[in-house]
Amino acid sequence: MCAQESIESRIERTLETVRPYLQKDGGDVRFVRVRDNGTLEVQWLGTCQRCPVSLMTLRAGVERTVLREIPEITRVEAVGG
Repeated sequence: MCAQESIESRIERTLETVRPYLQKDGGDVRFVRVRDNGTLEVQWLGTCQRCPVSLMTLRAGVERTVLREIPEITRVEAVGG
């Protein structure tokens, strides 16, 4: 990782690692913003918007991956579009 790489670039790169699993089922996730408290806001796209297990996917998949790769992030929340 380049020392000059922005947190936004690191988030996008990390989300790219989980996207294939979401896209396999017709869904996706989009980076929205990082709040001052370290919370990453994402938006579900496609079938993820109405999936009954999207909260589990958020916590066990997206959040776990992001927290492991980007220590500045403290939580991941899904927000509406």
